[in-house]
Amino acid sequence: MDTGLDGQGWSATRSWVEKGLSDAERIENVVRLRGGWTSEMRRLDLHGPAGRRSLVLRSFVKPFFVRHAEGLLTREATILRLLGDTDVPAATLAAVDATAQYCDHPSLLMSLLPGTVRLGDQGAEERAELLARQLVRIHQLPVTARQRPRPYQAWASPERVTPPVTTERPELWQRAVDAIRRDPPAHQGLFLHRDFHPGNVLFTGSGADLRISGVVDWVETSWGPADLDVAHCSTALALLHGIPAGMRFADRYVAAGGTLTDEGTAHLYWRLLDALGFAPDGEKVGVPWRELGRVDLTAGVLTQRLEGYIEALFDRYA
Repeated sequence: MDTGLDGQGWSATRSWVEKGLSDAERIENVVRLRGGWTSEMRRLDLHGPAGRRSLVLRSFVKPFFVRHAEGLLTREATILRLLGDTDVPAATLAAVDATAQYCDHPSLLMSLLPGTVRLGDQGAEERAELLARQLVRIHQLPVTARQRPRPYQAWASPERVTPPVTTERPELWQRAVDAIRRDPPAHQGLFLHRDFHPGNVLFTGSGADLRISGVVDWVETSWGPADLDVAHCSTALALLHGIPAGMRFADRYVAAGGTLTDEGTAHLYWRLLDALGFAPDGEKVGVPWRELGRVDLTAGVLTQRLEGYIEALFDRYA
């Protein structure tokens, strides 16, 4: 597969990028970035009279996401502009062509943030602490009524949940499905990233110098309960590092200054609503995580962890 912008189906995108560059600046190198699910990501290394810099190009290529690209990319562009005036470490928007008017595919161009995605088990506890603090900061962003993003959309429903074919606990899955077969609990809305998890956070340093250097992927930014963002990161941590890691994250979030509903069944609803969106095998994160080196996270491992996590949620919150 071609990784650059010179292959078939990329020439218009390259021309679009080049027209937006400063005088005498040119694309020197193109590197395909791994770990994405919804879109293709490329790092564009530029060279010009002022020196070298890099940009990141997001392009929607899969038919489903192409159909929804206008809303997704327009939202991300709006949010990146908004975050430019905050202390949240987000990319700077360079350009967007949400309808592929000029590009081969709907695309967004932004600055390259420092740091790397870190998914290994070593250091996971320290990173989870920073994740909790960062999520609290995101939720505390003051936004006006005009700046408020769209209401959240659920990623699971009772009718769409597919339990694992090999499950020996069909009654557990039925109980989980029944638990979300209700109207959403009353909640206070706030600014949600909506896809906050370790795969969308960049880190630099180590030990005492460990820092979050970037939060990426703002296409799903929404307005809704803090519990839902916490739920999404919790599920990801359970799949990535084991069930206890997923169960601890809500406590970390509260300890960092965040507020969750104090009604157990309401919090359980949000946690299950998110977890069931990963059924049956967590492959929407498993595929990119394996690309980033976590080859141990097979579909079987993820299914086992997801089922154990759902059971742990009932044990604690039901």
